Amino acid sequence: MNMDIVEVDGQKYALRRARVEDIDPILELVQNDEFREGEPKRKTGAGDRHLAAFYAIDSDPAHLLVVIEDAQGRVVGTMQLTILPGLSRGGASRLQLEEVRVADQLRGKGLGTWMIRWAIAEGERRGAKFVQLTSNQSRKAAHRFYGRLGFDPTHVGFKHWL
Repeated sequence: MNMDIVEVDGQKYALRRARVEDIDPILELVQNDEFREGEPKRKTGAGDRHLAAFYAIDSDPAHLLVVIEDAQGRVVGTMQLTILPGLSRGGASRLQLEEVRVADQLRGKGLGTWMIRWAIAEGERRGAKFVQLTSNQSRKAAHRFYGRLGFDPTHVGFKHWL
């Protein structure tokens, strides 16, 4: 995968495949999400389960974990793309987006929009016929963001913790 470069708000950013050394910065982005406000902060740092998950994602061609880094090499965004084959809709594959995160100080500047557009193009390149994602009900700003990008809230998601 080649590195893609974008200029947003006068700054250059690079999108690239995540590497194992990116796990800690990715976890920090996830931990700092506004959805997590009020929760006790968990210990950061990659544990054995994080490493196993990273290697499972990285070794499976159906998955792509990417990071966005700024000109200083700091990870300021991330997302995971997964191609899911399906029997419905004429056997259409779909692109599932997960863990879309942008550093707080960069929200509202266009980086997230570029990331989602890049992901949609990558999904098309990989044969997906549509893109789906889930977002916690409390993330109203994220819902408005996804709506502006053409996503429709057509389904209700459920989770059952094991």
